[in-house]
Amino acid sequence: MSALRPSRELLHGWWRLEPLTLSSENLARALDHPTAAMAQGLVNSLRVAIPGTLLPLLLGSLAAYGLLRSRSRARRPLMMGVVLLLAVPQQMVAVPLFRLMRDAGLVNSHAGLVLAHTAWALPWMILFFRNYFATLPREVEEAALLDGAGRWQTYLRVILPMSLPAVASAAALQSTWVWNDFFLALVLVYRPDLLLATQRIPLLRGQYQVDWGLLSSAALLVMAVPVLVFALLQRYYVRGLVGWTLK
Repeated sequence: MSALRPSRELLHGWWRLEPLTLSSENLARALDHPTAAMAQGLVNSLRVAIPGTLLPLLLGSLAAYGLLRSRSRARRPLMMGVVLLLAVPQQMVAVPLFRLMRDAGLVNSHAGLVLAHTAWALPWMILFFRNYFATLPREVEEAALLDGAGRWQTYLRVILPMSLPAVASAAALQSTWVWNDFFLALVLVYRPDLLLATQRIPLLRGQYQVDWGLLSSAALLVMAVPVLVFALLQRYYVRGLVGWTLK
């Protein structure tokens, strides 16, 4: 309610509904704010969230399929390593990550942030897709191989189409995590014109007073994208999350 009401009505408490005037004034001010325009922040977040979702989806599903079908003795130790990586907190790798990106010239760039999110997402995506692929009927895959399809063709034309629920679930989760990220962005991006939407919200607080209508509007703008993603993918989301547990 604070985002859609003028500031004068919030002075006596946002919970008071008399008088009630709905207005888009706060949204417009947040989008065009002179210090931290949310419009540019949303664009920057999209530039990171889209490749930061698609790249680990592709690499994670490929690695999961390879580990599942591999006959190498190293398969089990590799999967154990993947599981152990899930226990590493972001704060533990913040300093080495910054130094690595600095030496590579990727600090203050969206590309560096995309690479960081990709690396961070690969362990859970590999485990997630590996468990889901294990539930798929092996006969369909073997039939494709007998028809002359290679592993790459089988993956693209057989495995992925049958795994749309898992792909949708992973895409929804990863896009939400990347979109809502604050920590990695705080470590790697600090140039004003490159700041993401989540980084710009604290800058709207003000030095001498808190404009709750402005802050609420900025938060509402940031929340809208994940809500839209889940609304579009809800058909597959639950099936993808629980499908491999029902085998």
